[in-house]
Amino acid sequence: MLKDYIDNLWGLMMELSPWLFIGLAIAGIIHIFMPEGFIKKHLGRRRFTSVLKAVLVGIPMPLCSCGVIPTAMGLKKEGASNGAAAGFLISTPQTGVDSILVSATFLGWPFAIFKVFSALVSGLTGGILVNLFDKEQKTEIKPEKKSCCCSAKQPEPPKPSCCSAEPKNKIDIKEAFRFAFGQLLRDIYRWLIIGILIAAAITTFIPKGSLADYTVTQGIWGMFTMLIISMPMYICATASVPLAASLVIAGMSPGSALVLLMAGPTTNVATMGAILRTFGKRTLMIYLTTVASLSIILGTIFNWVINIEAITEKHVHPMPSVIGNVTAILLTASLVYFIVADLNKKKV
Repeated sequence: MLKDYIDNLWGLMMELSPWLFIGLAIAGIIHIFMPEGFIKKHLGRRRFTSVLKAVLVGIPMPLCSCGVIPTAMGLKKEGASNGAAAGFLISTPQTGVDSILVSATFLGWPFAIFKVFSALVSGLTGGILVNLFDKEQKTEIKPEKKSCCCSAKQPEPPKPSCCSAEPKNKIDIKEAFRFAFGQLLRDIYRWLIIGILIAAAITTFIPKGSLADYTVTQGIWGMFTMLIISMPMYICATASVPLAASLVIAGMSPGSALVLLMAGPTTNVATMGAILRTFGKRTLMIYLTTVASLSIILGTIFNWVINIEAITEKHVHPMPSVIGNVTAILLTASLVYFIVADLNKKKV
């Protein structure tokens, strides 16, 4: 059994690592090319377009809850409407370029595309409802500060340190690498380890299709079970994909897996506390109701339109074994490096 577990563990690493690295690289490129202040600039009005922009910007961004909370708080501070900030908070943790590629690898492109669609629908719905029913929010945009030396009234020549609002037009490979592999991968590495270890255990010890015999894993009951389990926990969108895939292969319905991947990354105790402090009780209730109800509704729709065989069969053209092995070794080395670095910090 131990040999089977190790074999399954390495097999998961070989499947996961190439697409995870590709996704992280794309995220790094997005980071260096996105102009400074782009996100905060377009989200200040209490309108549908502001919510739509917030959601569309948030979907490809590879931010988990730990990163999306301060980002959304920053949007709110700069004058973004509560609806835009709520839409960003709902849609962003559910997916990202790395999560989309990993989802396609483990669960197939139909699942990955529907997951993006779910993030779009839930983010728009939550943002619009907050704008409609949270009447106490402030909608005015704070005026820009004129103290920067880039101001037109400043007679002195502009200083580089003050003029950070210029668009990024240089390819800074070092910064892209640092952001993707030094920040994003480090943010999720603990949950990546937990997700892979549990996924390998499920693949090894739970026979394929055996969960299909239990009512609690199927239909509406399976989705409610996943909702109750995932809502208070912190689950990373990318790291939890292998776990969801192993549960589906073991016989859980695809809709239940979708609920896990929608509600888990979006709702947890830390996120709830931050929303309560920043936006108030009403926005928190709208937020939780939107995520819970739409994850069940969209999970039910997904069970109707997707065939489970489409997920349990091979879904993405596999990478050559050489690439899989090399990237798995690199990922393992990165995870070990982060563990050792954190342990050394604790000793100091």
